[in-house]
Amino acid sequence: MTLTRKKQIGLLLTALVLFVLLFLAPKTHSEKKSESKEMLSSNQNTTIISFLESAVLALEPDKKLAYELLEKTANQSKIDTSFVSLVHYWDENKRPDLASFFVEKIADRVKTSNGYLKAGNRYYYSVRFVKNDLEIESLYQSSIRCYQKSIDVDPKNTEAKIQIAACYVEDGKDPMKGITLLKELEKTDSNNVKLQLTFAFFSVKSGQIDKAIKRFNKVLEIDPLFIEAYLHLADAYEQQNDKNKTIEMLAKYANLTEDAMAKQEVLKYIEQLKSK
Repeated sequence: MTLTRKKQIGLLLTALVLFVLLFLAPKTHSEKKSESKEMLSSNQNTTIISFLESAVLALEPDKKLAYELLEKTANQSKIDTSFVSLVHYWDENKRPDLASFFVEKIADRVKTSNGYLKAGNRYYYSVRFVKNDLEIESLYQSSIRCYQKSIDVDPKNTEAKIQIAACYVEDGKDPMKGITLLKELEKTDSNNVKLQLTFAFFSVKSGQIDKAIKRFNKVLEIDPLFIEAYLHLADAYEQQNDKNKTIEMLAKYANLTEDAMAKQEVLKYIEQLKSK
């Protein structure tokens, strides 16, 4: 995809991109396994804490004192949402990875499936803003931890299951485990739009454009109003150098969208394609 293309319709895909995901008596084997998982979870959390501590130490003295007071106040408060101020603090300082830690703190207080899902999503989407490989690994594992807590509260939370699978695929250590989880979900929930989109995006990432096209078309079969799928189809066809199909998909989107600015940009790009 060309840089011009990305600039012209990249904004339209943001929502989708922001549209990948888990003790006194003599211990039995299963209890030891549970203890091992607990220790692993603690180590992952410690890694995030270590990055947080480093960031705080790097603050200017006056800002450090102000931050520590903010954190102390939040910790001492009994209000479930007391950590929101710290989430905003790190978001404003362009550290969504650290903001995620406090979103999880909120989730640990409210203990709802949706709360843990939000925390998992914050960790998951903050990966793109991080360059440190060790922290990236920790963010994926923290995502999985929160998604699993979400499922523990609500075993029917399909979105959390999809996101756990996405973490396994994108982390790259055990991608087939993630794909297997997605295929298991498809057996019982094949009409889930997010599931089909996840398959499609992974197909694009792995260069399997034909499979991606089938998945995006499946999305439109499930939900004809999900018109952003036409943009993804246009992108897929453009990668295949199929100009006619690219124009066809863009035209379909332009005819259906109610966003005047988006429509104008897409029509402009169609004219550029026709002139080539």
